[in-house]
Amino acid sequence: MPLAVVHHPAYCAEIPADHRFPMNKFRRLAEVLVEEGIVAAGSYRQPAPAPAEWVSRAHERAYVDQVFAAAVPSGIAREIGLPMSEAVGFRARCAPAGTVLTAMLALENGIACNTAGGSHHARRAHGAGFCVFNDVAVAIRVLMADGAIRRAMVVDLDVHQGDGTAEILAGTPSVFTLSMHARRNYPVRKVASTLDIALEDGLGDAAYLDELRRALPQALQSFRPDIVFYNAGVDPHGDDRLGRLALSDEGLEARERFVIATVRRAGIPLAGVIGGGYLEDINRLARRHAILHRVAAEFA
Repeated sequence: MPLAVVHHPAYCAEIPADHRFPMNKFRRLAEVLVEEGIVAAGSYRQPAPAPAEWVSRAHERAYVDQVFAAAVPSGIAREIGLPMSEAVGFRARCAPAGTVLTAMLALENGIACNTAGGSHHARRAHGAGFCVFNDVAVAIRVLMADGAIRRAMVVDLDVHQGDGTAEILAGTPSVFTLSMHARRNYPVRKVASTLDIALEDGLGDAAYLDELRRALPQALQSFRPDIVFYNAGVDPHGDDRLGRLALSDEGLEARERFVIATVRRAGIPLAGVIGGGYLEDINRLARRHAILHRVAAEFA
């Protein structure tokens, strides 16, 4: 079967053209996946926007209502770093719904990927770091409430620590959060995950993959989740504007293949989200994000 891929046109919200967040990567990624034959034209799975009840399982209702009404206080909007317009608010509803749908498809098919997601800095009370709602935390809460899963693991390989995910899911023994990130990168104040692997600046492919090979199989074997949410941020790449590591495209591909093969060999469904990636060259960035989907298609 072809890889199930979730996408919504609203993932690419209208923001100022000179904004430093590369919003257009979401539109271009969807185009690249069709160009490469990973997704047939017209076959994207499109989610309905998430209702407030879903999002409120991971976030305080007052904040959720502010986002839905495009009435986010200026201080929180500055911390998020995006213009909190109606379009950005609508995008923030679609991305968690997309990750919920991705997880449902992964439970059905073994593997599925979103063309967005991985907003791991959003905490319970507010967003931060270009993240409005924490889509993975929302998806875990929704699927658990529905009885679709009992145990979940988050494997977060974005270059930044998954502080929001750790905060929202802290004290939940049925969720294992793993974050492998650059030690000296954003956020300054980390929040303890179940397992944090903090890496020194400039770490390249071989040493990075060694760390991952030591950690992931043991975590899977000891925890045995019903599903893995994989945040495949490409910002550990050596030329990423906001990263501090030194991975290559080949290293990212080897990373994706190791994570997906390890999870699938264990018989565990995997839901992939794209996480961070910050290049001015949108085409190069989209093709780098597409490494996740390209490798995932080998396991569909």
